[in-house]
Amino acid sequence: MGLLDNFERGLERAVNGAFAKTFKSGLQPVEITSALRRELDTKAVVVARDRILVPNKFTVRLSQSDFDRMDAIGPTLLDELTQLIQRHAAGQHYSFAGGLSIKLQADARLGLGSIDIDSENVKTSVAWTPVLDVNGKRHLITKSRTIIGRGSDADITVDDTGISRKHVEILWDGKRAQVNDLGSTNGSKLNGAPVKKALLDPDSLIEIGRTRILFRVLPQSADLDPVTETRKGRNG
Repeated sequence: MGLLDNFERGLERAVNGAFAKTFKSGLQPVEITSALRRELDTKAVVVARDRILVPNKFTVRLSQSDFDRMDAIGPTLLDELTQLIQRHAAGQHYSFAGGLSIKLQADARLGLGSIDIDSENVKTSVAWTPVLDVNGKRHLITKSRTIIGRGSDADITVDDTGISRKHVEILWDGKRAQVNDLGSTNGSKLNGAPVKKALLDPDSLIEIGRTRILFRVLPQSADLDPVTETRKGRNG
């Protein structure tokens, strides 16, 4: 129950607010996590005394109606699924052959509420991709300095009268991230405490005005494009 509780708490963050109304009927997001967890458990193979190998590439097939509702959430749902599956694997001492890849796909043969999962072991290297979830919208960190603020000249512009034109910057050196307040009028908070300058741990929460910024580092297959989640070097 502990792991399932973690799934439910994590998905509450992904489907709160406006999304909650979307799921009054049909498939619930937590059902996808339960199906993925079962897929890991049933496909687990003992390959050595201290290594249990499980699939790392998943295609989750849903009815068209269920797919449309899940797809409306956007990358936030896939981010949550990836993190929650990673936690379950760690709790069960499972190993992956490479980076995690989860894809949702519509299947006209499936009825409302049905889930079918295809999984496989794909040997890849892992790329750790830094992202910022700004009020629920995901932004990839693609350069060493990202400025967030109300002004049009900020890298990420936020419609919030409580923040400055250039409020905070996120620095990324390829391994570590740092947040710096840029002398804002109303200040910034990191995990609930005032902050001027600090290193960012994964899942750190930055608050500026009414805006909530969640910093994450997501494990993905190194040969996947983090924007389109398709294999690099291939068309279509």
